[in-house]
Amino acid sequence: MVSFPNAKINLGLNIIEKRSDGYHNIESVFYPVTWCDALEMVKSDSFSYNSSGLVIPGNQENNLILKAFRILQNEGFIVEKSVNIHLHKVLPMGAGIGGGSADGAFALKMLNELFELNLTINQLEKFAEQLGSDCPFFIENKPKFCFGKGTEFEEIDLDLKGKQIVLVNPPIHISTAEAYAGVKPCRPDVSLKEIISSPITDWQDVLKNDFEKKIIENHPKIGVVKDLLYKLGANYASMTGSGSTVFGIFDRPIDNLEKEFYSSLCWQGACQY
Repeated sequence: MVSFPNAKINLGLNIIEKRSDGYHNIESVFYPVTWCDALEMVKSDSFSYNSSGLVIPGNQENNLILKAFRILQNEGFIVEKSVNIHLHKVLPMGAGIGGGSADGAFALKMLNELFELNLTINQLEKFAEQLGSDCPFFIENKPKFCFGKGTEFEEIDLDLKGKQIVLVNPPIHISTAEAYAGVKPCRPDVSLKEIISSPITDWQDVLKNDFEKKIIENHPKIGVVKDLLYKLGANYASMTGSGSTVFGIFDRPIDNLEKEFYSSLCWQGACQY
Protein backbone atom coordinates (compact mmCIF):
# COMPACT_ATOMS: atom_id res chain seq x y z
CA MET A 1 0.00 0.00 0.00
CA VAL A 2 1.38 3.41 -0.99
CA SER A 3 0.19 6.91 -0.13
CA PHE A 4 1.57 10.38 -0.72
CA PRO A 5 1.57 12.59 2.40
CA ASN A 6 1.29 16.13 1.13
CA ALA A 7 2.24 19.58 2.37
CA LYS A 8 -0.09 22.38 3.40
CA ILE A 9 0.10 26.17 3.53
CA ASN A 10 -1.40 28.66 5.94
CA LEU A 11 -3.67 31.28 4.41
CA GLY A 12 -3.35 33.79 7.21
CA LEU A 13 -2.11 32.89 10.69
CA ASN A 14 -3.28 34.81 13.74
CA ILE A 15 -1.80 34.11 17.17
CA ILE A 16 -4.82 34.85 19.36
CA GLU A 17 -3.72 34.12 22.93
CA LYS A 18 -1.46 32.00 25.07
CA ARG A 19 -3.21 29.08 26.76
CA SER A 20 -2.81 27.91 30.33
CA ASP A 21 -1.26 24.65 29.02
CA GLY A 22 1.59 26.56 27.36
CA TYR A 23 0.23 26.27 23.82
CA HIS A 24 -1.27 29.15 21.84
CA ASN A 25 -4.73 29.52 20.37
CA ILE A 26 -4.51 30.36 16.70
CA GLU A 27 -6.72 31.07 13.71
CA SER A 28 -5.69 30.04 10.22
CA VAL A 29 -6.96 28.53 7.01
CA PHE A 30 -5.05 25.33 6.25
CA TYR A 31 -4.87 24.57 2.53
CA PRO A 32 -3.37 21.31 1.16
CA VAL A 33 -0.96 21.34 -1.77
CA THR A 34 0.23 18.38 -3.82
CA TRP A 35 3.98 18.55 -3.04
CA CYS A 36 4.44 15.27 -1.21
CA ASP A 37 6.47 12.46 0.33
CA ALA A 38 5.85 8.80 -0.52
CA LEU A 39 4.91 6.31 2.22
CA GLU A 40 4.71 2.54 1.69
CA MET A 41 3.41 -0.12 4.08
CA VAL A 42 3.42 -3.88 3.52
CA LYS A 43 2.30 -6.60 5.92
CA SER A 44 5.26 -8.76 6.80
CA ASP A 45 6.60 -11.46 9.15
CA SER A 46 8.78 -8.81 10.82
CA PHE A 47 8.54 -5.12 11.69
CA SER A 48 10.86 -2.63 10.00
CA TYR A 49 11.02 1.08 9.27
CA ASN A 50 13.46 2.80 6.93
CA SER A 51 13.63 5.95 4.86
CA SER A 52 15.29 7.35 1.77
CA GLY A 53 15.49 10.79 0.20
CA LEU A 54 16.15 13.70 2.55
CA VAL A 55 17.94 12.72 5.75
CA ILE A 56 15.64 13.04 8.75
CA PRO A 57 17.53 14.48 11.74
CA GLY A 58 16.98 13.62 15.38
CA ASN A 59 16.08 10.50 17.32
CA GLN A 60 14.06 7.96 15.37
CA GLU A 61 11.89 7.43 18.47
CA ASN A 62 10.42 10.90 17.80
CA ASN A 63 9.42 9.93 14.26
CA LEU A 64 5.69 10.57 13.89
CA ILE A 65 5.15 7.53 11.69
CA LEU A 66 6.50 5.25 14.41
CA LYS A 67 4.53 7.16 17.03
CA ALA A 68 1.36 6.61 14.98
CA PHE A 69 2.05 2.86 14.94
CA ARG A 70 2.68 2.79 18.69
CA ILE A 71 -0.49 4.77 19.46
CA LEU A 72 -2.68 2.24 17.66
CA GLN A 73 -0.71 -0.65 19.12
CA ASN A 74 -1.03 0.67 22.68
CA GLU A 75 -4.77 1.20 22.19
CA GLY A 76 -5.11 -2.45 21.21
CA PHE A 77 -6.25 -1.78 17.64
CA ILE A 78 -3.33 -3.49 15.95
CA VAL A 79 -3.20 -7.18 16.75
CA GLU A 80 -0.98 -8.06 13.80
CA LYS A 81 2.24 -6.35 14.79
CA SER A 82 4.28 -7.01 11.68
CA VAL A 83 4.56 -4.42 8.94
CA ASN A 84 7.37 -3.04 6.81
CA ILE A 85 7.27 0.73 6.45
CA HIS A 86 9.31 2.81 4.01
CA LEU A 87 9.24 6.59 3.76
CA HIS A 88 10.76 8.45 0.82
CA LYS A 89 11.28 11.95 2.20
CA VAL A 90 10.88 14.81 -0.26
CA LEU A 91 9.32 17.60 1.80
CA PRO A 92 11.87 19.75 3.65
CA MET A 93 11.70 19.59 7.44
CA GLY A 94 11.07 22.57 9.69
CA ALA A 95 9.77 24.47 6.69
CA GLY A 96 6.31 25.46 7.94
CA ILE A 97 4.51 23.19 5.46
CA GLY A 98 3.53 20.33 7.78
CA GLY A 99 5.55 17.58 6.11
CA GLY A 100 6.22 15.59 9.28
CA SER A 101 2.65 16.09 10.48
CA ALA A 102 1.34 14.75 7.18
CA ASP A 103 3.56 11.66 7.43
CA GLY A 104 2.16 10.86 10.90
CA ALA A 105 -1.46 11.42 9.93
CA PHE A 106 -1.18 9.43 6.71
CA ALA A 107 0.45 6.61 8.67
CA LEU A 108 -2.65 6.46 10.89
CA LYS A 109 -4.92 6.34 7.85
CA MET A 110 -2.85 3.66 6.14
CA LEU A 111 -2.68 1.45 9.24
CA ASN A 112 -6.43 1.83 9.62
CA GLU A 113 -6.93 0.56 6.08
CA LEU A 114 -4.17 -2.05 6.06
CA PHE A 115 -5.36 -3.75 9.24
CA GLU A 116 -9.08 -3.08 8.57
CA LEU A 117 -9.56 -1.27 11.89
CA ASN A 118 -12.69 0.62 10.74
CA LEU A 119 -11.74 3.71 12.73
CA THR A 120 -13.89 6.78 12.09
CA ILE A 121 -12.58 10.16 10.95
CA ASN A 122 -13.26 11.50 14.44
CA GLN A 123 -11.28 8.66 16.04
CA LEU A 124 -8.39 9.15 13.65
CA GLU A 125 -8.35 12.89 14.35
CA LYS A 126 -8.20 12.24 18.10
CA PHE A 127 -5.25 9.90 17.63
CA ALA A 128 -3.60 12.42 15.29
CA GLU A 129 -3.91 15.10 17.96
CA GLN A 130 -1.59 12.99 20.13
CA LEU A 131 1.03 13.30 17.39
CA GLY A 132 0.94 17.11 17.11
CA SER A 133 -1.21 20.17 16.55
CA ASP A 134 -1.11 20.14 12.73
CA CYS A 135 -1.68 16.39 12.38
CA PRO A 136 -5.50 16.13 12.67
CA PHE A 137 -5.91 18.40 9.63
CA PHE A 138 -4.35 15.80 7.35
CA ILE A 139 -6.95 13.15 8.20
CA GLU A 140 -9.56 14.76 5.95
CA ASN A 141 -6.89 16.79 4.15
CA LYS A 142 -9.06 19.50 2.63
CA PRO A 143 -9.22 23.29 3.17
CA LYS A 144 -10.42 24.14 6.67
CA PHE A 145 -10.67 27.12 8.99
CA CYS A 146 -8.58 25.98 11.97
CA PHE A 147 -8.70 27.37 15.48
CA GLY A 148 -7.84 26.50 19.07
CA LYS A 149 -4.46 24.76 19.03
CA GLY A 150 -4.99 24.15 15.33
CA THR A 151 -6.90 20.96 16.05
CA GLU A 152 -10.45 22.32 15.77
CA PHE A 153 -11.98 22.83 12.33
CA GLU A 154 -14.81 24.43 10.42
CA GLU A 155 -15.66 23.95 6.78
CA ILE A 156 -14.79 26.99 4.69
CA ASP A 157 -16.03 28.16 1.30
CA LEU A 158 -12.82 28.63 -0.69
CA ASP A 159 -12.22 27.98 -4.37
CA LEU A 160 -8.69 28.39 -5.77
CA LYS A 161 -9.10 25.93 -8.66
CA GLY A 162 -7.32 27.18 -11.75
CA LYS A 163 -4.68 28.97 -9.68
CA GLN A 164 -1.05 27.93 -9.38
CA ILE A 165 0.81 27.59 -6.07
CA VAL A 166 4.55 28.27 -5.92
CA LEU A 167 6.54 27.29 -2.81
CA VAL A 168 10.06 28.60 -2.17
CA ASN A 169 12.05 27.22 0.75
CA PRO A 170 15.27 29.18 1.40
CA PRO A 171 17.99 27.41 3.43
CA ILE A 172 17.08 29.18 6.68
CA HIS A 173 16.15 27.39 9.91
CA ILE A 174 13.67 29.10 12.22
CA SER A 175 12.98 27.51 15.59
CA THR A 176 9.54 27.57 17.17
CA ALA A 177 11.02 29.54 20.06
CA GLU A 178 12.33 32.23 17.71
CA ALA A 179 9.00 32.44 15.89
CA TYR A 180 6.90 32.90 19.02
CA ALA A 181 9.39 35.32 20.59
CA GLY A 182 8.54 37.80 17.85
CA VAL A 183 4.75 37.93 18.29
CA LYS A 184 2.36 39.48 20.77
CA PRO A 185 -0.89 37.49 20.81
CA CYS A 186 -3.99 39.49 19.93
CA ARG A 187 -7.29 39.14 18.12
CA PRO A 188 -7.30 40.79 14.66
CA ASP A 189 -9.62 43.66 13.81
CA VAL A 190 -11.00 41.87 10.74
CA SER A 191 -12.15 38.25 10.82
CA LEU A 192 -9.93 35.84 8.92
CA LYS A 193 -13.00 34.13 7.50
CA GLU A 194 -14.25 37.49 6.22
CA ILE A 195 -10.92 38.18 4.51
CA ILE A 196 -10.79 34.74 2.88
CA SER A 197 -14.27 35.27 1.45
CA SER A 198 -13.08 38.40 -0.40
CA PRO A 199 -11.32 38.29 -3.83
CA ILE A 200 -7.73 37.06 -3.68
CA THR A 201 -6.57 40.36 -5.17
CA ASP A 202 -7.71 42.06 -1.94
CA TRP A 203 -5.70 39.81 0.36
CA GLN A 204 -2.29 41.44 0.08
CA ASP A 205 -2.62 44.12 2.74
CA VAL A 206 -5.04 42.38 5.11
CA LEU A 207 -4.31 38.62 5.18
CA LYS A 208 -1.42 38.37 7.65
CA ASN A 209 0.86 35.78 9.16
CA ASP A 210 1.68 37.07 12.64
CA PHE A 211 5.09 35.38 12.58
CA GLU A 212 6.17 37.01 9.35
CA LYS A 213 7.10 40.60 10.28
CA LYS A 214 9.67 39.77 12.96
CA ILE A 215 11.05 36.77 11.11
CA ILE A 216 11.68 38.88 8.01
CA GLU A 217 13.44 41.45 10.20
CA ASN A 218 15.68 38.67 11.50
CA HIS A 219 16.08 36.96 8.11
CA PRO A 220 15.76 39.58 5.32
CA LYS A 221 16.22 36.95 2.59
CA ILE A 222 12.71 35.68 3.32
CA GLY A 223 11.39 39.16 2.55
CA VAL A 224 13.40 39.19 -0.68
CA VAL A 225 11.75 35.91 -1.71
CA LYS A 226 8.29 37.31 -0.97
CA ASP A 227 8.98 40.51 -2.93
CA LEU A 228 10.24 38.54 -5.92
CA LEU A 229 7.09 36.40 -5.95
CA TYR A 230 5.04 39.58 -6.24
CA LYS A 231 7.35 40.87 -9.00
CA LEU A 232 6.75 37.63 -10.87
CA GLY A 233 3.01 38.31 -10.76
CA ALA A 234 1.67 36.64 -7.62
CA ASN A 235 -1.87 37.58 -6.66
CA TYR A 236 -0.86 36.94 -3.07
CA ALA A 237 2.35 35.90 -1.31
CA SER A 238 3.13 35.10 2.30
CA MET A 239 5.33 33.08 4.59
CA THR A 240 3.59 29.89 5.69
CA GLY A 241 3.53 28.60 9.26
CA SER A 242 6.52 29.73 11.27
CA GLY A 243 8.64 29.76 8.10
CA SER A 244 10.91 29.79 6.35
CA THR A 245 8.91 28.68 3.28
CA VAL A 246 7.15 31.42 1.30
CA PHE A 247 4.32 30.74 -1.13
CA GLY A 248 2.79 32.66 -3.99
CA ILE A 249 -0.60 32.18 -5.65
CA PHE A 250 -0.50 32.84 -9.40
CA ASP A 251 -2.84 32.73 -12.38
CA ARG A 252 -0.33 30.69 -14.40
CA PRO A 253 2.77 28.49 -14.00
CA ILE A 254 6.07 30.33 -13.58
CA ASP A 255 8.90 29.62 -16.03
CA ASN A 256 12.50 29.16 -14.87
CA LEU A 257 11.48 28.98 -11.23
CA GLU A 258 14.75 27.38 -10.08
CA LYS A 259 16.72 30.08 -11.91
CA GLU A 260 14.75 32.86 -10.20
CA PHE A 261 15.33 31.27 -6.77
CA TYR A 262 18.64 29.54 -7.46
CA SER A 263 19.67 29.11 -3.81
CA SER A 264 16.30 27.79 -2.60
CA LEU A 265 14.25 24.61 -2.90
CA CYS A 266 11.29 25.30 -5.20
CA TRP A 267 8.04 23.59 -6.16
CA GLN A 268 4.93 24.58 -8.07
CA GLY A 269 1.63 22.90 -8.81
CA ALA A 270 -2.03 23.50 -9.56
CA CYS A 271 -4.53 24.22 -6.79
CA GLN A 272 -6.84 21.24 -6.24
CA TYR A 273 -9.57 22.98 -4.20
